[in-house]
Amino acid sequence: MIAHMVSDVPQEKGREPGDAALQRPWRKAVELSSVLASANEFLATRGFERVPWLTIALGSGISLWFFLGQPWQWGATIALAMLCAASAHYCWREKQGREYLSAAITGIGIAIAMGVALIWARSELVGADPLSRPAVVTIDGRVLAREDQPALDRTRLTLAYRDADGGALRKVRVNVPTSAMLDDIEDGARISLRARLIPPSPPLLPGSYNFARTAWFSGLAATGSLIGEIELVEAAPPDRWNLSQLQRALSQHVRRQLDGAPGAIAATFASGDRSAIGAGDEVAMRDAGLTHLLSISGLHVSAVMAAAYLLLIRLLALWPWLALRLRLPLVATGIAAGAGVGYTLLTGAQVPTVRSCAAALLVLGAMALGREPLSLRIVAVAAVCVMLLWPETVVGPSFQMSFAAVVAIVALHRSVPVQRFMAPREEGVIRRSGRRITMLLITGLVIEIALMPIVLLHFHRAGIYGAIANVFAIPLVTFVSMPLIAAALLFDIFGLGAPFWWLAGRSLDLLLAIAHFTAEQPGAVRLMPQIGAMTFALFLVGGLWLALWQGRVRLYGLVPAAAGTIALLATPTPDLLITSDGRQVGIVGEGDRLLLLRDSKSAFLRDNLLEMAGTEGEPLPLDRWPGARCSREFCTVTLHRGQRDWHLLLARGRTQVAERALAAACTRSDIVIADRWLPRSCKPRWIKADRRLLSRTGGLTIDLKTGTVTTVAQSQGAHGWWPQRRR
Repeated sequence: MIAHMVSDVPQEKGREPGDAALQRPWRKAVELSSVLASANEFLATRGFERVPWLTIALGSGISLWFFLGQPWQWGATIALAMLCAASAHYCWREKQGREYLSAAITGIGIAIAMGVALIWARSELVGADPLSRPAVVTIDGRVLAREDQPALDRTRLTLAYRDADGGALRKVRVNVPTSAMLDDIEDGARISLRARLIPPSPPLLPGSYNFARTAWFSGLAATGSLIGEIELVEAAPPDRWNLSQLQRALSQHVRRQLDGAPGAIAATFASGDRSAIGAGDEVAMRDAGLTHLLSISGLHVSAVMAAAYLLLIRLLALWPWLALRLRLPLVATGIAAGAGVGYTLLTGAQVPTVRSCAAALLVLGAMALGREPLSLRIVAVAAVCVMLLWPETVVGPSFQMSFAAVVAIVALHRSVPVQRFMAPREEGVIRRSGRRITMLLITGLVIEIALMPIVLLHFHRAGIYGAIANVFAIPLVTFVSMPLIAAALLFDIFGLGAPFWWLAGRSLDLLLAIAHFTAEQPGAVRLMPQIGAMTFALFLVGGLWLALWQGRVRLYGLVPAAAGTIALLATPTPDLLITSDGRQVGIVGEGDRLLLLRDSKSAFLRDNLLEMAGTEGEPLPLDRWPGARCSREFCTVTLHRGQRDWHLLLARGRTQVAERALAAACTRSDIVIADRWLPRSCKPRWIKADRRLLSRTGGLTIDLKTGTVTTVAQSQGAHGWWPQRRR
């Protein structure tokens, strides 16, 4: 019977019946080979540039180092990436039909390994261990940098000194009131002072700004404020080319010519000093999507270089002897490059400015060589230059936003529909101007869409009308305000700059009017809670796929982008926000206002809690809410979430409480939160978030409906800036 059944099974010629079990693995191998061949054919037939993809792989390696928390994971990632690269190279390098796939896997593997190794080495070389605890110290050290902040009525000094106890060299930042600041203190001066120093703060809540990480890569061990007076021990050595002193002098000159908010913004454009901008104007520019105009970056550097290039090539063309003997575009390009470098140095040579200058220099170089000036390859080369010098900027908003905007612009204008729409044709001025204005609006809208996931990730807010505001603000700044400021500074040499300053002031008044009008519109800003890393990754993959491929295949990038949008809309808002010290607790979802355990005067703390809660409006102290019962020492609250009631016990005082009464109250509670150590007899039904727990986890967010607890420590691992790693 069995033999009869076997004989009825169809057999391949030359194969025995006993080999039937081997057919399925063999078919899987055939299918795998077919998939690899299809992938190789896809890479062979699709015209694409390799440099952008290798740049993305390098950035991915850097990002992986931040995402992975332990040294063994970093080493394993490097080893795995190099193993994949070596395997692809040695197994497929001479195999027909695998050459493109081999090159892709080899290059990407090496780039990822380089990214992890690069940021790991950078962290070990520049990272500075923070102070272990707050302290009052006497500092005798050198001034590394001076930053005047008139809007905050203070000056910020970055100092280097040797610790009195162990002799370790430390770099700290001290805020000095304007009334206590000495005019003779410049970069390089030696001063003596007493200061109250604190370690750089880790995130207050999961997803909040991580100043400890920024300070680690800046080499800062602590920040603090002055106590008493400053003594100038040794004046700064004379330096005719002190750029920071020139920057301050230029900023003060501009503010003397223009009063108020226009003068502060003009000083920003001229010298990069934005410290005089008022808080109200800063918020309006942010909510209107115009903050990028206040950061000296691609727009400003490009405007300076373009103006220098166009002006010089026109002037040099008036000299026939020179025009007949030299290539004027090459000469103008060299001088414009010098103008851009000078402007970068004069405005402080911050990382965004240097990055923009490098990209602009590459564009000028391409123009001088007769190559396409605006391409993804040039953008990628600029990104590689930045990552090699400052790899930590990859996870920062400045790097991500600037390159996302540029990539979006290049990809949009390289697309076939846009090229057809903007192609030259016989038409009147009105129609031609209409097409350009339409394209400007579309470009602004595409940039807003590209930047929205980044803005939500870092700032938890998104502007709705930013694209429209930028349509008016960018041409105003580029073609009116900045040329008028440059002309005013030039004519100030002859004492004739007043008319230009007046016109510049009116243009900047108009800029501020646009910002305030846009920011004051209903729904101008939408707050969102922290989006997950996977949600952001979906947006990133979709955006890069749309930008880097050509033809209809690029539309597949809409799939992960759509999935990211769905995940974003489904992002839950946490019910409880607990700061790292336990002193502040935010309760979300009771009415339309955020409830706070303590009435805080800290704008920074309040803004962080509002952003993480995804709500607007002034927070309400918990003891004023009818649903809470509060004494001097504790508040009790009952929240209905997920088809059940949750009982909370929140400490708000420091007076000693009878242990038996506290233990009984804890037993009746699901969650107990305190900024002090609670006795072991306090045993709530679920979580006891006291000083003992919070010192290990940092801040917490709790979703009561799903029972999910998210901690700051989960995203820090064993990185050097996380203080708990040393415990």
